[in-house]
Amino acid sequence: MNHQAQVNNSRRGLRGVVKIGALISVAAALATSLPLAAHHSFTAEFDGTKQIKATGSVTKLDWQNPHGWIHLTVTELCERTAPPGAGPGGAPGPDAKEEEWACRTPDSTEGSADWAFEIGSPNGLMRQGWTRNSLKAGDVVTVLGSRARDGSTNSNARSVTTADGKRMFAGSSQDATP
Repeated sequence: MNHQAQVNNSRRGLRGVVKIGALISVAAALATSLPLAAHHSFTAEFDGTKQIKATGSVTKLDWQNPHGWIHLTVTELCERTAPPGAGPGGAPGPDAKEEEWACRTPDSTEGSADWAFEIGSPNGLMRQGWTRNSLKAGDVVTVLGSRARDGSTNSNARSVTTADGKRMFAGSSQDATP
C-alpha cells in the first residue's frame, strides 16, 4: 500500500472516531438535561393561597427523585384560602386574620380513592429524619399543604402529622416552612 492510501485510511478511521465521539457527547448532554426538564417550580404547579389539610390512610410512599409522593385514601378534606397579605408560602401577614378550615368528605367527582402529595427529595427528607419506612401502607396521617393549580387531586405537602401526633416537615418546595 502506498503512502497516499495509508493517509486516506487513517483519515477515514479518524472521521469515524470523531463521529462516535460526537454522538456520545450529544447523548450525554440529552441524558443529563432530561431530569432538569422534568423539574418544576412550586408556583408553576401549586397555589400557595389554596391551603389544604387532608386526613386519610397511606396507600403508598413513592421514594423517588426529584420529589417523593405520599398517596392517601382521603377521608376528610379541609380547605381554606390564605389570608390577604400572605406571602408566597401562604403564611399570613402580621395583621391578617386566618380563615377557618372548611372540612368535608371528598365527593365522587374528586375521587377519594387516591390523592397524591408531593414531598421533598429522598436526600432532603433523610436530612429531616425521614426513612423509607417513616410511613407505611395503612398509617393514618394528616397532610398540610397547597392544592394543585389545575384542581386535580395532587397537592404539595408542607408537613405530615402521624396518628400519634408526630409532625414531620415534608421538604416542600414552597417558600415558607410550617
